[in-house]
Amino acid sequence: MGTTDRVGLKNLITWLSGALCFAVLQWSVPASWAMEAGAHQTPDAEQLYNTYCAQCHEGQVKRAPIREVMSRLPAEMVLHSLSVGKMRMQGWMRTIAERRALSEWITGKKVKDTDETVAGFCADAPGEFSIEDGAPQWNGWGADLTNSRFQSAEQAGIAADQVPNLEVKWVFGLPMDFRVSQPTVVGGRVFIGSLQGRIYSLDAKTGCLYWSVKTDGGVRSTMVVDTLPGTTPPRHVVYVGDAAANMYALDARTGKELWKVDVDDHPLATITGTPKTHGNRLYVSTTALEEIAGSDPTYECCTFRGKIMALNRFNGKLVWRAYMLDPAVPVRKNAIGVQLWGPSGASIWSSPALDPERNRIYVTTGDNYSDPASLTSDAVVALDLRTGDVLWSKQFTPNDAWNAGCELEDDTNCPEARGPDLDFASSPILRILPDGRRIILAGQKSGVMHAIDPDRNGEILWQERVGKGGLVGGIQWGSAADAKQVYVALSDIGLRTVRDSDIGFDTRLDSSVGGGMFALDIETGERKWHVPPPGCGERTNCSPAQSAAVSALPGVVFSGSVDSHLRAYATDSGAVVWEYNADQEYESTNGIKTRGGSFDGPGPTIVDGMVYVHSGYGFSGGIGGNALIAFSVNGE
Repeated sequence: MGTTDRVGLKNLITWLSGALCFAVLQWSVPASWAMEAGAHQTPDAEQLYNTYCAQCHEGQVKRAPIREVMSRLPAEMVLHSLSVGKMRMQGWMRTIAERRALSEWITGKKVKDTDETVAGFCADAPGEFSIEDGAPQWNGWGADLTNSRFQSAEQAGIAADQVPNLEVKWVFGLPMDFRVSQPTVVGGRVFIGSLQGRIYSLDAKTGCLYWSVKTDGGVRSTMVVDTLPGTTPPRHVVYVGDAAANMYALDARTGKELWKVDVDDHPLATITGTPKTHGNRLYVSTTALEEIAGSDPTYECCTFRGKIMALNRFNGKLVWRAYMLDPAVPVRKNAIGVQLWGPSGASIWSSPALDPERNRIYVTTGDNYSDPASLTSDAVVALDLRTGDVLWSKQFTPNDAWNAGCELEDDTNCPEARGPDLDFASSPILRILPDGRRIILAGQKSGVMHAIDPDRNGEILWQERVGKGGLVGGIQWGSAADAKQVYVALSDIGLRTVRDSDIGFDTRLDSSVGGGMFALDIETGERKWHVPPPGCGERTNCSPAQSAAVSALPGVVFSGSVDSHLRAYATDSGAVVWEYNADQEYESTNGIKTRGGSFDGPGPTIVDGMVYVHSGYGFSGGIGGNALIAFSVNGE
């Protein structure tokens, strides 16, 4: 596929980071034929599934959910993925009727044409909205510009000795999904998005709904709320990116769209990292799941290159753009004669850290999707905040070129480097030591926490291994750091393929591996304490892995687990001071069927006497759910 074709394709399809098959299916007819063929026929959904889907979803690809797992999903979620989601390239090759038939056959449910989650409105909706100076908030992914994921006692509104008394105050029912964005709480409201392409604004104390709007693609990126400089009266804006690589500015009170900009012309581009605001600028990074498309031997893998850009906050216009790689060039042809390109990848999955005092911005990067491997993949990269010029880059896993073809029997497009896929999925954390020295902490899927000196071109200060690491192992979504320690949760989730007499092959969780909580000294890397996972007991298809991002307040750090437990640890000893099992049904403020499940991806949001967290993550064998749970002391 040439560059012009790839750009043109962006006008036909959008990209949602959903959670279906990690392989790209094969097609026997051109897209234009498929869109027209059989338009007046009743599709045979079972035959379609066996022809185009079974090769991935019957256990051949470990990270692809099997049909039995997908059957628990709403039909609308599968249809959304086939239409504008992660499987939209496959869905684009099928008629609208075929996509709908597949969705209903896989799930055993009819597609609903209305969104029942948009209910439970506040009496005064859309209400009033203001941001008072110094008022409690958790704004964006890391709570601050440095991604500390640490909330001060004043902002938290919860003392360490009150944490054992946390109880559920309210629950809002989100779309049943594998991933949602992390809750942002500003101005007394909760802002959260879903991969089915819907954003919600809720009352932080009661959970009633102020407004909800649709986006072109799913929303995995956490929202940032800020006031436009110099506006009178103050214009409060919600900034959020979607899986179609659109960046939105929405009115915080009403949800009205102020502007929308497509920030990346690559057809598979998406936004997963949370943007940052500073002054008049908005800093946005993009990634792409082209490493999935690259598994198709007929796909010209790969051309996407990770990038970060600065936009004008008032209108979304580009100020500067910085790439992590040089443009891809023809490299070689694969075994069936398809042209391969490179370098590619080095995506930025996470939120950057900003240091306005030093005029710098720091990002972490992912692996390469194709040969040749670059020096800026699996790295921490420093850039000039004003210009985007790259100042230095520090790589931690060389020769890491990988795509999903490396997992399949037909590995034609697997790079010759055949890397271990040890991305940085979590954001860099910037901290200042007591003597004024700066330090960057970066947790990697390798299972290693790295500490580097940003003022000495990324010189390594210390490294501490906490786990084995791997494709979905190591340090996944994010750590938290106070002034003295960094708190690290370990994934190392175990997956095993078994034969089931009813459903064929099944990917199940291994309860014997994964999990654990660590506290490391920021200055030296010394391990202060380690708490092994409690284990799953008699539960089947369970994992103790702690993949979700962690969050802290003075004296306590929270970590969620794939086993559906949210735990609070004392920061001085690691003792578990509170534990909650979310695997249950709830009465929701919007009146829909709601239940909790695994904790994965985003971590808890702590602000103004409350803890907010999403529960339910059915990917990789976890327990699905759709609950946004709000805790308070004694449920008051």
